[in-house]
Amino acid sequence: MVYLAILTSLFASIFLTISLKLLSLFHFIKWSPVGYAKRLNILESSHWSVKWFFLLIAIFLITLLFYFAMQFVEMVPSFLTSLIIGSILALICEWVIFDLPAELSSFKKLSIPFMVTVVITARFVFETAVFHYRAHSEQNKLPYKDSVVK
Repeated sequence: MVYLAILTSLFASIFLTISLKLLSLFHFIKWSPVGYAKRLNILESSHWSVKWFFLLIAIFLITLLFYFAMQFVEMVPSFLTSLIIGSILALICEWVIFDLPAELSSFKKLSIPFMVTVVITARFVFETAVFHYRAHSEQNKLPYKDSVVK
């Protein structure tokens, strides 16, 4: 199960990192995904690939935590949880990046393509976690009832 979690999180983090690069390249987001280096005063003089690699690692760790957390929430539909948690995560990210005030007019500055990309990635991770959890629990079931003596 850990192997599947690592593999799923790796592919989700690669997808999200490439998507962030493309969103930044085509100006769908008004901020730099590797702007954390300048903001936190770390890796400022590093090569651009090092900054993107550390972003990939951070996204990998976040998706891995969400994978393990969502395994145990199999009763709630994955579509609903990915929509809610992905939207909230995207809102929080852009709210922190833009340092927006808590006003209704602040929602106009948020990037819808970024939110959609985060929700798609969250859905992939959550659906995969729930599917593999159910498959693993089905694998451990006996083919007959416990009360039957064989």
